[in-house]
Amino acid sequence: MVFGGEIMKQKGIMEFIKDRRVILLVVLLIGSILAISTIGIQQGLDLKGGSLIQIQLEKPVDTATMNTVTSVLDKRLNIFGVKDVKVRSSGNQNVIVEIAGVQPDEVSRIVGTPGKFLAKIGNETALTGVDIVSVESPIITDTQYAVPFKVSVEGANKFAEIAKGKAGQPVDMYLDDKLITSPEVSPELAAGNPSTSVQISGGADSKEAAEAQSKELETLLKSGALPVKVTIVGVSSVSPDLGDQFGQGALIAGILAVLAISAIIIIRYRAPLLVMPIIFTTLAELVLILGIAAIIRWNIDLAAIAGIIAAIGTGVDDQIIITDEVLKGKSLKEQKRRRTKYKIKSAFFIIFASAGTLVAAMLPLAYVGFSRGYTGIGVLSGFAFTTIIGIAVGIFITRPVYAKFIEDIMD
Repeated sequence: MVFGGEIMKQKGIMEFIKDRRVILLVVLLIGSILAISTIGIQQGLDLKGGSLIQIQLEKPVDTATMNTVTSVLDKRLNIFGVKDVKVRSSGNQNVIVEIAGVQPDEVSRIVGTPGKFLAKIGNETALTGVDIVSVESPIITDTQYAVPFKVSVEGANKFAEIAKGKAGQPVDMYLDDKLITSPEVSPELAAGNPSTSVQISGGADSKEAAEAQSKELETLLKSGALPVKVTIVGVSSVSPDLGDQFGQGALIAGILAVLAISAIIIIRYRAPLLVMPIIFTTLAELVLILGIAAIIRWNIDLAAIAGIIAAIGTGVDDQIIITDEVLKGKSLKEQKRRRTKYKIKSAFFIIFASAGTLVAAMLPLAYVGFSRGYTGIGVLSGFAFTTIIGIAVGIFITRPVYAKFIEDIMD
């Protein structure tokens, strides 16, 4: 009987290993680990440190104008080379810019500058920012720089018409009403021959300063002007030390939680064999969530961590529901395969109903946060989105594998 029991146990193990759900889980775990190790996990402002800049518009604006403001600011920061940036509106007159890993003095000018470009010949406006079609990379020569750009055919014709007969006169180029350069009208333009190629030149005290100024000018020309005047009303830095302390605290709390869960499972079921599958399933869910976050470049901040904790906590609850449904009222040896399958189906009915309710509660937060981006609601969208990912990973991947383990190994 013992020999036959061992054969049945080995057969159950082989069936479990060969199951397509188990194979899929292993493949996804390997892929997630590779994604985490190669792509890396994006850390939010809470963990990595960085800057929080509060911007106030000169007047309240409608939704379309606010969307233009946030779009221009986001484009500027991406062109300028700033990574891990979040730009979101706060009401109808304020914008919050979160930048992980960058100090505020590096980007304040870029964020707070309207970016209005004008080129004048005498008192006549020859070009505006609307006429700019594309901006090329700056040309640096020692402490001198030039930023070439292309204008539309209509803009070039308008410029040539105003410049006609004015050879040698200055073309005053302004950025936010500040004169930045004054090249002379060329004889070709004065003769009425339009050109779509224009450039802004300037100089600085050093090559490094010339590179910085030209990059800033390139960014402003590429992103276009803000539709309203903006003012920076608050700048604050977040130290990465806080993130380090939280990370250490989260690690300690995680270890204590694993120990507590293990103790409860042993006391509740008197089956130490159940501890490892439940803990493994929990860790697998964590790795898969982080792997997805790495692939889609989702920032892991305090809200996202809260979502991961909520999803994993729900996962442990679901595993206990499965275990209770299969084992309640009987010892392990008394379980029959047909009865086990029936109870697993019953458990999954409860799990899917619970998951559906939780996802339904999270979707409004995620939708409103992404579509509106308001302060607070935008943070909650991170919590909701991460929770939904965790629930999806659990009900479609890890919990079916755990159920298969109960069916084949514990039967």
